[in-house]
Amino acid sequence: MSRIGKKPVTLPGTVTATVSGSSVNIEGPKGKLTYSFAPNFKVEVKDNAITVTRPSDLKQDKATHGLIRSLLNNMVIGVTDGYKKDLEITGVGFKAAVQGKVLNIQLSYSHPINYDIPEGITIETPKPTQIVVKGADKAKVGEVAAEIRDYYRPEPYKGKGIKYAGEHVRRKAGKAVAGAAGGGGAG
Repeated sequence: MSRIGKKPVTLPGTVTATVSGSSVNIEGPKGKLTYSFAPNFKVEVKDNAITVTRPSDLKQDKATHGLIRSLLNNMVIGVTDGYKKDLEITGVGFKAAVQGKVLNIQLSYSHPINYDIPEGITIETPKPTQIVVKGADKAKVGEVAAEIRDYYRPEPYKGKGIKYAGEHVRRKAGKAVAGAAGGGGAG
């Protein structure tokens, strides 16, 4: 039995959920999210809770049952509290700034990178070396943070690049110097 799937998703007082056909609309103070689920599953909203019922006890249905319940729970958390990802920029001359609906990132390239901020996402730069991605949709926040990080992943020798806050970058030793200052040649 899917233990996660059987638990109802409780709705706070500020959140409303409606089911129409095979889609769920959840609306709260941070925004509105929609999710389309498999039509053979049954989703009900009653007594300030969302319950998910699966059609059979097949292994795939059990897994999908837990998945649908988890996604709905993430949506409820997203429209009440929201999600956020922190990114840190390390490197000399590496910086970021928000200009309107565009994130301007300057890395070691010859040109600045202009990243268009998607709808439903807000990006802040409290410091030039810090980027904060916020939004109601957990998957979208993670995807935007990953796209920004992919512009310059942290490298293992000097640690330069864009990394998640708290991410550990495994460092490698550089080249080892062979012998003394003059080198050791055959004599």
